[in-house]
Amino acid sequence: MFSSFFSTAPPVDPKAQNLFPVSENSDLLGELEAKDLEWTCAGGFVTETQIFYQFLQDGTMLMCQVIHSSIGLWYPTIQFTCKIYNPTTKETTWRSVNVTNFTTAPPGLDKRSSKADQFSITYKPSSDDSHPEMYTIRANLSDDLQISLDVSRPSAVPGFKIGKGPKGGYSYFGSDQQKPDGYVIHRFWPRTKASGHIIHNGRAIVAEGHGMLVHAIQGMRPNLIASRWNFANFQSDAYGGVSAIQMEFTTLDTHGRHGPGSGGAAVNIGSLVLGGKLAAVTAETRWPGEEQPVKAVMSRAHHLNPIHDPDTSYMQPTAVEFRWAGSSLLQGVDGSVDAFVHLDVGSPSSPKGLIEKVDVLAEIPYVIKTMVNYVAGTKPYIYQWQDNVKLVVHGPDAIIPGLSKGLDVEGVLYTEASFIS
Repeated sequence: MFSSFFSTAPPVDPKAQNLFPVSENSDLLGELEAKDLEWTCAGGFVTETQIFYQFLQDGTMLMCQVIHSSIGLWYPTIQFTCKIYNPTTKETTWRSVNVTNFTTAPPGLDKRSSKADQFSITYKPSSDDSHPEMYTIRANLSDDLQISLDVSRPSAVPGFKIGKGPKGGYSYFGSDQQKPDGYVIHRFWPRTKASGHIIHNGRAIVAEGHGMLVHAIQGMRPNLIASRWNFANFQSDAYGGVSAIQMEFTTLDTHGRHGPGSGGAAVNIGSLVLGGKLAAVTAETRWPGEEQPVKAVMSRAHHLNPIHDPDTSYMQPTAVEFRWAGSSLLQGVDGSVDAFVHLDVGSPSSPKGLIEKVDVLAEIPYVIKTMVNYVAGTKPYIYQWQDNVKLVVHGPDAIIPGLSKGLDVEGVLYTEASFIS
């Protein structure tokens, strides 16, 4: 007790940097190791999630997510959520189940696998050399919805994090990186192949397509990490397989380059798969008050012409843009790759491609809701959009013939804009 009054630790400079973004790492590509995709199920205030996003052949989006939420001394809450969106019929199917008897690792498996009474997600090597590892997802979410899906990773598209080693993928909050106040981690399979079926209302639906996987951890109360999140998932079967993904969070005013009051920094990571191969990994930090010039590595999300949405009280963009640029990762292929996509999402009164405006507080378990103190008068919302778009890509012809002159790659973009406070 008395040692806290007579501490010999040097005082912390109030202007000291208290955000150390993973996007400042000069060593961008860190290939995933086995432990990177293991469940940590950490205590304290930690939210961990594993999300599979897949586009089926008819454009239907299938999202399966496991969320492990630790809230202080409370017993953790584990949810399995699933969303199925058919862009032709505009039908949305949503299930959120608080699961029972969750365990990782299940008997005979490691912590990349998990199971509960309502689902199992099993990691295992594949006998197909072209897709060397996979997850099998089996879920019984209600009497009228069951999922059986195999999700595999192409051998030419390694999973990645930003930075090598066990601490690759980490952004740190607090002035001491060795003893941080919190952290955020993202690890990806940026291109996946899915096969299986969905049984909905007694009818079997073939589920074949492509997508991505992200394993993410928020090692701090979520309302203290970010005020905004942006996410982009573009997939196309053209040119041997093309993927462009991006994840960005913007800090609160509390965390930045010069301590409290200097926040609002945007931390962005992404990747490009071209010709069925991982072509580039991108990462960039946007510090408030500093210009973002055109440079060799770019990873950027932009909201265009925002207007007030009376449904949510937030300034909703009427269009979103995403930009990627980076050096080629392909062996024997020098040069850089660059990609850009624009999506018109319309206005609140005349939306385009809108799946849903998700009221976050209405979806999370009550115990979490009571422990997370959101700013009075604000409600977190997630805008979800999906539409057919063209990804404009430039790069060496050795990756895809004609790429040096630019190619318009037709595909599907699913994007989220989250407003937390």
